[in-house]
Amino acid sequence: MNAVKTTCPYCGVGCGVLAAPRKDGGADISGDPQHPSNFGKLCVKGSALGETLGDHGRLLYPQMHGERVGWDAALDHVAQGFRKIIDEHGPDAVALYVSGQLLTEDYYVANKLMKGYVGTANIDTNSRLCMSSAVAGHKRAFGEDLVPISYEDLELADLVVLVGSNTAWCHPILFQRIVKAKEQRPEMKIVVLDPRRTATCELADLHLPLRAGTDVTLFNGLLTYLHQHGVVDTKFVDGHTTDVERTLAIADNTAGDLRSVARACRIEPSVLGEFYRMFARTEKAITAFSMGVNQSGAGTDKVNSIINCHLLTGRIGKPGMGPFSITGQPNAMGGREVGGLANMLAAHMELANPTHREIVQEFWKSPAIVAKQGLKAVDLFNAIDEGKVKAVWIMATNPVVSLPDADKVKSALSKCELVVVSDIIEKTDTAAYAHVLLPAAGWGEKDGTVTNSDRRISRQRAFLPLPGEAKPDWWIIGEVAKRMGYAEGFNFSGAHEVFDEHARLSAYRNEGSRCFDINGLSGLDRQGFDAMDPIQWPVLADAKGTPRLFENGRYFHADGKARFIPTPPRGPAHATDAEFPLVLNTGRIRDQWHTMTRTGRSPKLASHIPEPFVDMHPHDALMSGVRDGELVRVATRWGALVARLKTTPEQGRGAVFVPIHWNNQFASDARVGALVNPAVDPVSGEPEFKHTPVRVEAFGVAWHGFILSRDALDVDGVTWWTRIQGQQFIRYELGGRGVVQNWNELGRTLLNAESPDADWLEYSDKTAGIYRGVLMDGERIKACIYVSPRPDLPSRAWLSGLFGKKKLEDIDRVGLLIGEPVNKQADTGPTVCSCFGVGRNTITDAIRKRGLKTAGEVTACLKAGGNCGSCVPEIKSLIAQCAAIAEETAA
Repeated sequence: MNAVKTTCPYCGVGCGVLAAPRKDGGADISGDPQHPSNFGKLCVKGSALGETLGDHGRLLYPQMHGERVGWDAALDHVAQGFRKIIDEHGPDAVALYVSGQLLTEDYYVANKLMKGYVGTANIDTNSRLCMSSAVAGHKRAFGEDLVPISYEDLELADLVVLVGSNTAWCHPILFQRIVKAKEQRPEMKIVVLDPRRTATCELADLHLPLRAGTDVTLFNGLLTYLHQHGVVDTKFVDGHTTDVERTLAIADNTAGDLRSVARACRIEPSVLGEFYRMFARTEKAITAFSMGVNQSGAGTDKVNSIINCHLLTGRIGKPGMGPFSITGQPNAMGGREVGGLANMLAAHMELANPTHREIVQEFWKSPAIVAKQGLKAVDLFNAIDEGKVKAVWIMATNPVVSLPDADKVKSALSKCELVVVSDIIEKTDTAAYAHVLLPAAGWGEKDGTVTNSDRRISRQRAFLPLPGEAKPDWWIIGEVAKRMGYAEGFNFSGAHEVFDEHARLSAYRNEGSRCFDINGLSGLDRQGFDAMDPIQWPVLADAKGTPRLFENGRYFHADGKARFIPTPPRGPAHATDAEFPLVLNTGRIRDQWHTMTRTGRSPKLASHIPEPFVDMHPHDALMSGVRDGELVRVATRWGALVARLKTTPEQGRGAVFVPIHWNNQFASDARVGALVNPAVDPVSGEPEFKHTPVRVEAFGVAWHGFILSRDALDVDGVTWWTRIQGQQFIRYELGGRGVVQNWNELGRTLLNAESPDADWLEYSDKTAGIYRGVLMDGERIKACIYVSPRPDLPSRAWLSGLFGKKKLEDIDRVGLLIGEPVNKQADTGPTVCSCFGVGRNTITDAIRKRGLKTAGEVTACLKAGGNCGSCVPEIKSLIAQCAAIAEETAA
């Protein structure tokens, strides 16, 4: 069947995808070679999208209080519930909490309903958790939320500074474009500013492991250095900016000299000086930043301290230079365009501006328009907990997992009068608290637009039929609006009509006063909308896109000038102490996304990092009395979790890292959001996910184990467990307390094999506490369980391969009982390259036996690293390890 052009639903790079539907309901996925974001390349998550399709676990029908109902009953209940609460308590007693996973059309209709008809700005988005500091910084500096550069500028730059961004893992296709540019121009430099030594650092010319939270001090120091050394574009500063003197004075007073900055940031002065000199002498410089900057109590100031350096040097609005916010979600920017945040109006207009309010209400012909900002995410759920907000509608997000102080979110939802959840998955941590569940269309089924990190609007097209009774989000919102008495504003027949209204509003009474203007895309009918190619806004009447902003030196404050913003450094809201001596940092891993409702379905993606972990420096582990590979309890003043400890010198001392993805659907106790402090940036309202005081302590268990099973099992009775999808099996990691008297009995119980007729192979060493049990289904393996008092259990990679066999050989059965393959080559080791399924043992064997010296040689030999390239840093590390071992052996 013909492939459909659509876009990837993961990060903000906005890669084009070709999806070819199959007769079995799945689809073959490849990159779109014509899409200007990725030119045919896809990362491993994008490549595995086909594995995430299907109806298993889907929410297919509306539900009320756990019972299936029809759409009319569900929609009536939601509309009547909201109307009753509004009538009794006012419009601010209801709220929507939406998501960067929504399409722009969904976002637009939701924003229109709340701000123009209900009359409240209580609509916020999970983009508050990742991008709102960038939004606030852009607005302060430029007068509007504007990202000035294009991806092409990254390839034109002579210096790319990556701040608080593990780009190699979190935005791999964009990072590979940078790496390719560097290969073509070796003189190009890459600098990484990050407290951790991440995969991104492996390919960088310079890594500055600054102390968490000191970004403002570092960039104030850079601003002072540039000024002192005369690296100032005086003509640009005088003609196109304001407030430079006050900003320089604050920077001079707070940063001091280079040595004092280095001391505050805990960086070697020579390394800091090298970076300052590099930036000063390189005109074509881009400073790209992401969550490490935004997710902070001082996130907005961090953004402005970066922008200040570009304004002082005039490095903005020209090819190959400028500040660049790398967006986290696929449509975080589209949501910002339509006013998805509680402090914004549609089309980049401002709630606080009476003229803007008049424009929007006049265009919408709406009965109301909000005059004050609504509740931002953390404040919103606090208000629900306090009973001030009595109804909340949550769309396409999982706040019980993702928000800080997440146990308070559970508490809030448990006592909220009306909780409505629109989602594609039936069982999520948040759905458990819903009174009404509404089945939404998922990726591959919904139709509309998204906007990526460089302002490129792309079509996300449907290529699969809607399953069950699922509906697009814009339709669901519109139907509720009609039932609330607002039919005249929500008579849309398709996503193309919503987009057309959005485009027309962007131009309405604009006349160049607002940068966001897509008038050139207005008037599209369904056919024109379907045929729309990717294009960067603004798109004016000539229907041409705009690759780069500010080339004319005009900004969007009233005087047309950019603003320098003074940024005095501020410490974190909560400091470490004797009880909580370390700093908790949270973030993404390479092969998972958000709370795993999509990526958790993919065996390919599960193979890289299959369980939650804690990264910790060996010295900190020693001081905390914990050991590598064992389970630890990570505790803060707000909550605790249990995960596997990984000690590594690449994790900076004094801090630990925990991934954000695991939740109650995939682990017994691994919701890191429950640990994060609820402090927020006072300007943006973005939470401080990168700095929570924490302690790490041993979590003692009597035994460790794992199960691979073709069938889902009930392991809730085990002290600690995690679950992940494998190829033809589900993998459970286990940890138990208490002495087990009869492992045969417990093993059979866990594997649902209590029948005396079960075909059962087992080995037990009571003295050593070791147990191995295998349940057969004829000639093939059905399930296996391995238990030991130590965490070093048999290789899961080898055992995983046995589930692909229709018939086990005798040699396989022997290996099952001795706990290792008789043929050592059968164990490929933990996955390094998920794209091609290449394990660590396979790579190291090839390096040693064939004398491979470069990642390119490994790719030529094994394919590993030849697709998205995000495993290349790990391959390089393995090459270095093998070389070091060879040197030691020779010595």
